[in-house]
Amino acid sequence: MDELSINRQQLSQLRTIICVCMMGVGILSCSEKPDPQVIIDKAIKKHGGEHYDNVLIAFDFRGRHYTILKKDTWFEYTRSFEDSLGKFKDVLNNDGFYRLLNGEKFNIPDTMAAKYARSVNSVAYFAMTPFVLNDEAVKKRYVGMCSLKDQKYHKIEISFEKVGGGEDYNDVFVYWINKDTYTMDYFAYAYEVDGGGTRFREIYNRRRVGDILFTDHVNYKYTSEDTPLSHYDQLYEDNQLTKLSHINLENVTVTPAD
Repeated sequence: MDELSINRQQLSQLRTIICVCMMGVGILSCSEKPDPQVIIDKAIKKHGGEHYDNVLIAFDFRGRHYTILKKDTWFEYTRSFEDSLGKFKDVLNNDGFYRLLNGEKFNIPDTMAAKYARSVNSVAYFAMTPFVLNDEAVKKRYVGMCSLKDQKYHKIEISFEKVGGGEDYNDVFVYWINKDTYTMDYFAYAYEVDGGGTRFREIYNRRRVGDILFTDHVNYKYTSEDTPLSHYDQLYEDNQLTKLSHINLENVTVTPAD
């Protein structure tokens, strides 16, 4: 075999090695998942970003008045309503929960206080999503991409650390973030309190108040709670979900925190 033949053989082997390497790189590139943190950051920016800081948000929900105060590291959520006993105000902040009746501290059992605190926190949480998805106890995982109503979506799973995750740290969420607009258009969640269950929510009536994007939700359930949350998009498309209620925030106002 002459020198030219050897060189040609070596060149052929080299080309084969290069092709295999390039194929390997391509496979790795295709299998790499987007960073869920980057997607959530873009969603937060789309929905209001820095406008969530040092802000007082107020709204009405199901006949009760809520406020959300965020100022530096301090937060305070309130719920006000009136019945035959007088005017009630529930307050949840960094220091804990308490209830006022006609402006005076009203003693309630610890179990009821915990229930009321969860209720106030839940309403505030949904009103402040996706901003709250960067809390320290939040864990993010990229689930995949899907098509829903001719739109492409990133699916992000949210779970919580036990430390700092609150009483509901076992709850799990999946958010559908629009690939092009980075709006949060759907989400599903599994919860354990009050007997547990799963829900799927469709976003509608999106509007911007004080540079923050607020939304209302259509609330759905599924007969079987064993279905993974990430599959609820297909159940929704196949009309397998049962509509339960509408989650509407009314009379929304946004002002700078004092």
